[in-house]
Amino acid sequence: MAPEPIIAPAIALVANTFPDNPSDFQRDLLTWYRAHRRKLPWRETPSLYRTVVSEFMLQQTQIKTALPYFERWMDTLPDFSALAAAEETTVLKLWEGLGYYSRARNLHKMAQSFVALPHPPQSREEWQKLPGIGPYASAAIASIAQELPVACVDGNVVRILSRLTANGTPFRDSASASKAFTGLADQVLNHDHPGDHNQAMMELGATVCHRRSPLCTICPVHRHCSAGQAGDPESYPRLEKLKFENVAITRAWCVKQQRLLLHQIPKEAKRLAGQFELPSADQITIPENAPILATKKRGITRYRITETIKQINPPKSLPANLVWIALTDLESITLSGPHRRWVKELPKG
Repeated sequence: MAPEPIIAPAIALVANTFPDNPSDFQRDLLTWYRAHRRKLPWRETPSLYRTVVSEFMLQQTQIKTALPYFERWMDTLPDFSALAAAEETTVLKLWEGLGYYSRARNLHKMAQSFVALPHPPQSREEWQKLPGIGPYASAAIASIAQELPVACVDGNVVRILSRLTANGTPFRDSASASKAFTGLADQVLNHDHPGDHNQAMMELGATVCHRRSPLCTICPVHRHCSAGQAGDPESYPRLEKLKFENVAITRAWCVKQQRLLLHQIPKEAKRLAGQFELPSADQITIPENAPILATKKRGITRYRITETIKQINPPKSLPANLVWIALTDLESITLSGPHRRWVKELPKG
């Protein structure tokens, strides 16, 4: 068995391996960012609310995926008060397709807590008292929207800092590495422009300092990068490989009199509460010899899921939590992203 990754010594090592004067690094990074940053709606028209919503949306979601959702969200729920007063069904419908729906529920709860405060939180610690806001989001909101001098540390920042210092310490996962690199992130933070500095680090990781094939020849901080100078940036950071678990699910496709049979997830469920999905073999009998309409593959965190969709005859009696939904009403209910796509693809006749 491999030894446990060493975390505590890594913090000391990281803190002592950056160049003596970080101001040159800060200047090179900020000059590049202000000239080359992507034009994103929460940057071009910044506000505290827009920063908060963008941070919730960008957890586990790429920017290109989040952009249309962000625009629709702002059109419908333009501020904290509108979000706090909204029905949960409205919030979840706007979020449909982004996945990880606990983020939407937490954002909703956060807005309700926020509007009850006498004034906005004034520190990272105060932000973390609100629902759904952890160490990274609190640092991002406090620095970007309020210019408070706190460093953000996520996977992008870990990758950059580990390469700058050529830190070869093995880490169990990204969370462990983030804790280890927090001291160095604080050390190199530009206290005069903390918001732009944090966004620049994230931008550099997303557009230049890629996990694979980083663009070292155009990197604005290449001269500060030990791994880049050595020509071996892809060796950092050293994270244990994620072990994937294969999961197979069989689902039913059943249309009767222009209605589709769906399973409604119970309101008390921890995940996807109240949403609709195609019934699985756990909820309805699906004959082994039922014709296969489609086989779909997707990944969620450490799971690699294969879902086989079979056509079945209408059941004689309706099992618990299964409902008939008119095809004309499908747009008005909340389906998870994959199920929404499948419903659009599969034959309705």
